[in-house]
Amino acid sequence: MKYQNPASTVDVIIEREEKILLIQRKDNPFKEMWALPGGHLEYEKETLEEAGSRETFEETSIIVHPNDLELIAVYSEPDRDPRGHYITHVYVAKKFSGIPKAGDDAKDARYFPKNNLPSLAFDHDRIIKDYLRRKNNEIQ
Repeated sequence: MKYQNPASTVDVIIEREEKILLIQRKDNPFKEMWALPGGHLEYEKETLEEAGSRETFEETSIIVHPNDLELIAVYSEPDRDPRGHYITHVYVAKKFSGIPKAGDDAKDARYFPKNNLPSLAFDHDRIIKDYLRRKNNEIQ
């Protein structure tokens, strides 16, 4: 049996003052919709944490060191991305710096109140809800 390998991506949650940083997508799929910053792992070039740091900076100008990313979840449903089978590794940035400024394939980058998020691309609404639920359970 020959195996096909799904693509690996990284999504990064950056929370500041009860707000979550989102990017507005410049390209399809989900052009113009909001999403978590993130993207593809560069094959044979970087770790997932390095990809998260790089993609966050490219899309938002926010600086986060790979060591300041904490893995919180993995989503692997075969139909979660219309481009094919993608496995995303979701990290939360424990420390970061900078002011959001859109770059690369992001049209805009800004913070939204976590209780008033816009419609989100992919399954990012589920990812954020899962994150907030976990966070609330840890606090209680």
